[in-house]
Amino acid sequence: MTHSGHPSGPPQEHAYSRGPRITAVETAIPSDVMPGLLLLRIHTDAGTIDGEEVVGHGETYYIPEAAAAVLHDWMAQRLLGADAAAIESHWRFLYERMTSFGGIGAELRALSAVDLALWDILGQLTKQPVWRLLGGPVRDAVPVYNSCGGPLYGVRSSTSGRQTAGWPGHGDPGQAGPLEDNWACIHTPGDLAEELLAEGFTAMKLWAFDSIYRESGGLRISAADVARGVAPFAAIRDRVGDRMDVMLDGHGFFALPAALDIAGAMQPFHPLWLEDVLRPDSIPAMAEFRRGAGVPIAVSEMLVTREQYRQTLDGDAADYLMIDPTWVGGISESRRIAELAQLYNIPVLMHDCTGPLTLMSGLNIAGAVPCVTYQECVRAHIATVYPKLIDTTVVVNAGHIRLSDRPGIGVRWQASLFSSDAPGYRISRS
Repeated sequence: MTHSGHPSGPPQEHAYSRGPRITAVETAIPSDVMPGLLLLRIHTDAGTIDGEEVVGHGETYYIPEAAAAVLHDWMAQRLLGADAAAIESHWRFLYERMTSFGGIGAELRALSAVDLALWDILGQLTKQPVWRLLGGPVRDAVPVYNSCGGPLYGVRSSTSGRQTAGWPGHGDPGQAGPLEDNWACIHTPGDLAEELLAEGFTAMKLWAFDSIYRESGGLRISAADVARGVAPFAAIRDRVGDRMDVMLDGHGFFALPAALDIAGAMQPFHPLWLEDVLRPDSIPAMAEFRRGAGVPIAVSEMLVTREQYRQTLDGDAADYLMIDPTWVGGISESRRIAELAQLYNIPVLMHDCTGPLTLMSGLNIAGAVPCVTYQECVRAHIATVYPKLIDTTVVVNAGHIRLSDRPGIGVRWQASLFSSDAPGYRISRS
């Protein structure tokens, strides 16, 4: 890549500018809808195309205030006035600068949001969906499964009734009611399986051991608790047989001995995979777990760098690789990680238990990378939360979501979310 003023020299603050310029970076936090979510819009001077202003839309999740600070107080210095279409130049510059001081927390989440927005801009400029720009399609519709969360998964309510973001990966058990799948998967799992089958879902992921961890911790697990944790899977098999594929998400709660006990008890139910029963802090421990589990192992939305994924693959620690586009560095890095997994003949799963642009990013990647096997979705979010955030309805049909032909990422944020009096609203201009 050449750079303005120094065609063969070191990279400068701004990429060689040929495309439309970035004029503003704008963020908001929809605290009354999904308080852990950061909404991003990147504005350009490209004007309108087919009657729509060229604005890039992105998101990330967890500690949105910190990610917003990174965006406005640091990344905006690179972005404002720069070429809005220079996706790889911006990605590499920001990544190299932030890893100079170990920045892979809020910095990487902020970079993820930026990357989504820049791909969205490029799609609008070229009048193409992102999956087409990535080389797709390799499929017309993406297989999805339902992750059994409820409408308010990831949200805590204070004694005053104010909603705040919940602790990462530590959701509440939910309550009885429509779309309260985290409650239903424990208390009425057979009914839930039949309901999901009627809606076209053929795979569901349960969090059946979360309450056991909250009650007893994860260092060891009793035989009675193991039996209680697998009971929903037994009920699903008794009710619908093998018509429903099942998976277990352990949210990284258990130490190796307890994880092996859980895996052994899950074998009779033939899960598609066990996910994050063991926290992925140690590649050798994960590899030992995989060798002893007797069922396929998925690793892990908790990984955030390509090097962590490479070590996982080299260590034979996973049967499936799971990627969250808004945590690992956006569409650009997700695609690179997915293609790395393809080299090892390991199938890829796209994670989403957060916002709608995470879902849309995964779908665009799945539309262009053949080894993507499933896209996670939460039907409770699709039905209750996403309509308050985006201008498009997400439709699951026969267990699939069709690729969108809309230019860019496929959806836009509701403009009303970005009013100057919205919670956490910030804008930086050139």
